[in-house]
Amino acid sequence: MTLAPPESADQPADLAFGSFSQQPPWIVDPDNLRWKAGLDTVRSVVRRQVPELIKPRRVPSGTRVFKVVKELGAAVGVWGLMARRKDQSTSRADLSLRLRKAAEELGPTYIKLGQIISSGQGLFPDELVAEFTKCRDQVPAEPFSVVRQVVEEDLGQTIEDAFASFDREPLAAASIAQVHLATLHSGEEVVVKVQRPTVAQFVHKDLSVMAWLAPFLIGRIPVAALANPPALVEVFAHTISEELDFRLEAENMIDVAHSFAQLDQKGFVVPRPHPTLVTRRVLVMERLRGYQFDDIEGIAAAGIDTHEIIRTGMVGFMEGAMINGIFHGDLHGGNLFVMEDGRTALFDFGITARMTDFHRKAFLKLMMSATSGNPVGQLAALRDLGALPPDTDLEAVVADLGLDGVPVDPTTLSAEQLVAELQRVVKLLLGYGARMPKELMLFVKNLVFLDGAIATLAPDIDLFAEIAHIAVHFAATHGNRIADEIDFDNTSFEVDMDGIRDAFGVDRSVDSLTYNDLQERRELIKKRLGH
Repeated sequence: MTLAPPESADQPADLAFGSFSQQPPWIVDPDNLRWKAGLDTVRSVVRRQVPELIKPRRVPSGTRVFKVVKELGAAVGVWGLMARRKDQSTSRADLSLRLRKAAEELGPTYIKLGQIISSGQGLFPDELVAEFTKCRDQVPAEPFSVVRQVVEEDLGQTIEDAFASFDREPLAAASIAQVHLATLHSGEEVVVKVQRPTVAQFVHKDLSVMAWLAPFLIGRIPVAALANPPALVEVFAHTISEELDFRLEAENMIDVAHSFAQLDQKGFVVPRPHPTLVTRRVLVMERLRGYQFDDIEGIAAAGIDTHEIIRTGMVGFMEGAMINGIFHGDLHGGNLFVMEDGRTALFDFGITARMTDFHRKAFLKLMMSATSGNPVGQLAALRDLGALPPDTDLEAVVADLGLDGVPVDPTTLSAEQLVAELQRVVKLLLGYGARMPKELMLFVKNLVFLDGAIATLAPDIDLFAEIAHIAVHFAATHGNRIADEIDFDNTSFEVDMDGIRDAFGVDRSVDSLTYNDLQERRELIKKRLGH
């Protein structure tokens, strides 16, 4: 089944601007959206506030710090007494359970952090990811009286005046907001996102406490050993601060939809935000329908090509980042579904990566260097993204990490050798000052989601062929632009399949690699690492 919408003579006028649905409840006119006035200033102010919220201080003011220390201290303390000396996997699982319960007790900010961790498989320990996944479905909803108060205060009219109907029970409740189904007096079905009334106050207090507490966690607990807690707090502060103003989210929806249209990416649909019913705490948007991402039976019964969904997802996500410098920063199964025509609908644009031109070009360099087998180029791109200090000796890093030779297949190493090699690499990277900046973390987190999507929708897809397809697509579609922007020779570009095999750690004689093959290798490596 094609992923492009059917062409017709009476296309909605706004499809020329953005990747929207074919049946518009209203037409988006970017120049006449009442809520967009002054948003550049709003976004700038929000970003300038973050350093102040997380600046180093002795002890944060207020009583919130005592609550946080009590809950987290109890979680880590009991774990230290009871489970720390058990085998590694059991110990991590016990600590993860206690941290998840503490996060739920501490409320929206910590639940939101847990939700971000839950979509970071591969970035965080499996036990922590699995435990925090439960946060997604365990956030109590606000009473309808509270929802009514927020909606009426922000819209300046009663719910009855604004809507013909408004479901009292939410469709879903998350840490920052909850969503309700409603119908406008003009007959359009809409989704209404309503912010929890006290969440902004709690977020600002909690960020101060997190910033004060994070340095004490470095190297002290296993779930923090693979990440830099202060850097994680910084990334989290930047993402959650913009989520607190739904006008910024609505603008993200418009801009991502426009990016897809510019790139002729017809496999995605973004719901239209309402032209007037958007405020700091209320967002009214078009209602779309489709299959949940893990509804394999429903998607198959509709005759939808799951392999094409994956291909469209990978190309669309990477093109948005590398060509237009904007992408949805929080992909997970709850933020998208598959429509009847095979296109993917995206939701929840609170976390959206907006890159400077310099960082966008760094992502371009990273991809083209990776597919052409240039390790120094890859490290230079990571340096430009902020993952390595500006004065890093890239040639020395290549030599220290052994990137200038044929890599060793990790499945051929013994458990002791594998652990020793990982420790060596981590120590070297930390010694060079490696970190995970916001844009790179969101990019990697989305790649992790796509990895899981392949497992669900297309486990038999040939990963080597798909990577080569993406690289060739970029070279063919954007080759001249890439050549101008990053000094790339488009005429002699070839995909370095040996380099791609090396990146996966497989023998260069291997012709194809399915996700199932890759998962078998991962399971073997996990066993040898004691997971």
